This record gives sequence, structure tokens and C-alpha cells, in this order.
Amino acid sequence: MPTSSKPLRVLVVGCGNMGSSHAIAYQIIDGFEICGIVSTGNSKVVLNERLGGGYPLFDDYANALAETKPDAVCISTYPDTHERFALMAFEQGCHVFIEKPIADSVEGAERVMEAAQKVGKKLVVGYILRHHPSWEKFVEIAREMGKPLVMRMNLNQQSHGTMWTVHRNLMKSLSPIVDCGVHYIDVMCQMTRSKPVQVNAIGARLTNDIPTDNYNYGQLQIRFDDGSVGWYEAGWGPMMSETAFFVKDVIGPEGCVSIVAKNAGGTGKSDNVDSHTKTESLRVHRANLNSEDQFTEEDTWIDMQDEPDHQELCNREQRYFLKAIQEDIDLTDHMQDAVNSLRIAFACDESVRTGQPVML
Repeated sequence: MPTSSKPLRVLVVGCGNMGSSHAIAYQIIDGFEICGIVSTGNSKVVLNERLGGGYPLFDDYANALAETKPDAVCISTYPDTHERFALMAFEQGCHVFIEKPIADSVEGAERVMEAAQKVGKKLVVGYILRHHPSWEKFVEIAREMGKPLVMRMNLNQQSHGTMWTVHRNLMKSLSPIVDCGVHYIDVMCQMTRSKPVQVNAIGARLTNDIPTDNYNYGQLQIRFDDGSVGWYEAGWGPMMSETAFFVKDVIGPEGCVSIVAKNAGGTGKSDNVDSHTKTESLRVHRANLNSEDQFTEEDTWIDMQDEPDHQELCNREQRYFLKAIQEDIDLTDHMQDAVNSLRIAFACDESVRTGQPVML
């Protein structure tokens, strides 16, 4: 068991937006020590320089595992490698932090979870919103609005330049409503604490720059067994509209709560990673009426100006990873929630491809 005198040695695999942020977290948090950085391209060199240099660099993941013999592996590569890389790490007795989704199939995600349990190592999945105090407050207030809930969410990204390259690479294995949607499906499940029973979804292929069997715009609808309903919309690409691209809104019999991100939701921010977790403020509306059917309370605003930025959220994720290992936290529910949200997302993907509702 690692202690403060013996840092946890971490192999960083993948050096894009998320991998770089996690590497920075490992460098600044006591209890971690980077033992190597892996990527197939030049991104590892750029990251190494950003970190001050001196870390061993590898092109090949298997070689890096064998040479560095890490205590833990951080996997922030494209989703089609997640399952294989995680299983290799567990076979070598490592703990694993893995970016969402766990795998590019439900069966693969289940295999990863089972491998973690079999070898008795920790698996933490990068559900970054679970570590955000403003999103925790959003979920808390949504639960005060009664049942059923109506949940409306989207994150459309007018991606270009580097981000369009990232999105095109992601769409070689997953659609936007699977890769991005798992976050918001997870939030909806937290809000309702109810079982999803049916999904419907639509999608459209708006570019020839992606595989012919994929689509870069999708919208999903979920029906829960308590009567709650939710929708989520995700579109990636230079053609996407920035009109109402950032909607986070929950309605119940008792009123509604909305994320109002005036700056993060502004023009030109849709493909800015740091804007995706911003809340800035929550607007809370209560539905109570008096005898003349007039509202008895004015809307209230909860200011979130002191919320953590993207890097601090990654720091919090990694502090949780360290805590889970040092304190032997039971992560069964954490892993099961990650698998379940992915199962729902893939059911939505099936609905897009078949044109039919999918019962869960």
C-alpha cells in the first residue's frame, strides 16, 4: 500500500487534453510520481516539456508497462484501446484510472470491471462532473423538484482545428451520443434515482469526413420507471450551430433549476474543453402559487464564481483515485454506474441505427 514516503508510480498513457491534465495532476499531488509517458506521436514530447522534462518516453504501451513496472496506469487514449490497455494493466497488477467510456462496447466494459475485481485493484472512471461541487448542487436541487422530472441537456460543439481532428478520431469508434452522452446519462440517473426503461434516439451524418457507418449529430430520449423523461443532444463539427448549444435544465412539479453559463455558453466557446464543465450560476424557480395564481417566491440565483476550473477538476479526480487506493474504498457502485450509463448510451446508439425504440 503506497504511503506518503513511497509515492504511487503512474504510467501516463495518452497525452491529449485529458491525459495532459491528469499528468499535471500527478506532478503536483503528493503521493503520485510519473514513471513514464506513452503516446504514438509527438504529443508525449510536448507534454514532457510542459512538465519540465526528464520523464521516460515510450511509443509502445506494452514496452512501457514492462520497463516501468508501474503501480498504476492512467489511460486517456481513444476509446477503441481502453479495454485492451486496462486488461493489460490489471494483468500486471496495476490500479487503473481510465477516461470514459470504459470500453467501446458494453461487453468490453464488463470485462474490464470483472478484471479489476478479480485482481483486487482499483478502477476509477473519469466521470469528471461527479467531482464538480456545482454539478453536485445541480443534482441536489433537481431532486427537490418532485417527480416526475423533465431533464433537458445538450453540448453541441462547433469544433474546428485540433478539436475537429480529435472528434474525427473519436468517431472512428464511437458516436457523440455515446462518447459524450455517458456523462449526462449518469447525471440523469443520479437525479431520478430511477431505472431507465426505454430509449429513443435519432442521428444524422452531416459530413463525409467520418466513417460511413457513423453520425456526428445525435439526440437521445430516455424514459424512467418513475415517469421521469430526459433528452440529450450532441453534435460535433465545423457545421454545428452555436445557438442554444449549452442547455442544462431540469423541471419537476415543484419548479425547475437551470445552469446559466453566460460566458461558457457564449459564442466561440462550444469546443473549448474548459467551458464544458462551467456552471457560473444556477437559477432556481419554485412553482408555488398564491390564491390569485401568482408566484409566492422570486427566482433565486446561486453564484458559482469560485467553481474549480478544468485542471482543478482533474486534480480532484486524481486525489479521489489516490484516496481509493490508500483507503481501500469499495468502488463496486462506481464501476457499475459507469457500465450502466454506457449500456444506456449504446441502447440509444442502437435506436439511431435501427430507427426503433429500445426497451431496457
